[in-house]
Amino acid sequence: QVQLVESGGGLVQPGGSLRLSCAASGFTFSSYAMSWYRQAPGKERELVARIVTDGGSTNYADSVKGRFTISKDNAKNAVYLQMNSLKPEDTAVYYCNARHSRGSLLGYYWGQGTQVTVSS
Repeated sequence: QVQLVESGGGLVQPGGSLRLSCAASGFTFSSYAMSWYRQAPGKERELVARIVTDGGSTNYADSVKGRFTISKDNAKNAVYLQMNSLKPEDTAVYYCNARHSRGSLLGYYWGQGTQVTVSS
């Protein structure tokens, strides 16, 4: 049974930091690129950050470059999102996504999401 379980969300003041975690099970984690997406109220889900199977390459949305860092631990079947210098506009539900390296038809999974609220 495939599972992606996010944790680490919460309420933080502007300028603060949070670290999101996503624990994966039920599939060959090392064969999957992992991503974090987010969806704010009334907006479409958007890509925040992506990391390739071995963690050797990453890419980020322009809005989070220099503030967020994605990392992947294949030994622990986990992916992380370190979020620094948080802004109110970062408020959203954050979702973990797994996509097989050879295409989504071979595997494409979502977690249930974790709420991040940035407010004073």
